Amino acid sequence: MRLAIPTTDRKGLRSHVAAVFARAPTFTYIDIIDEEIRRIEVEENPARNLEHGAGPIVAKLLKERGIDIVATDRLGPGASTLLEMSGIKSVRIPSGIRVSEAVRRALDELRDQGILPN
Repeated sequence: MRLAIPTTDRKGLRSHVAAVFARAPTFTYIDIIDEEIRRIEVEENPARNLEHGAGPIVAKLLKERGIDIVATDRLGPGASTLLEMSGIKSVRIPSGIRVSEAVRRALDELRDQGILPN
């Protein structure tokens, strides 16, 4: 499973979840196998400074990166629809928490939704 989290900087698991989605400064990608973190990658968000159209650009980027799940605090209706159309699920986590905590909460939410086994 490949998880994407909008983040405030490039600190990996020590970074914090951004309060915005499509205009977050960075995205942290986390590969999870058997509920263990196997790889972490951070990428600058090319849409972060756009006035319009950030949602579609980010949705396309995440699809190209092979993302399965997005963990974020807020997701606008346009971005939500585009992610859903791309087969990317989303889980809600609060902004401001560390990415390490966000991963734990996202896995818990996925278990609660029946996507992961209990």
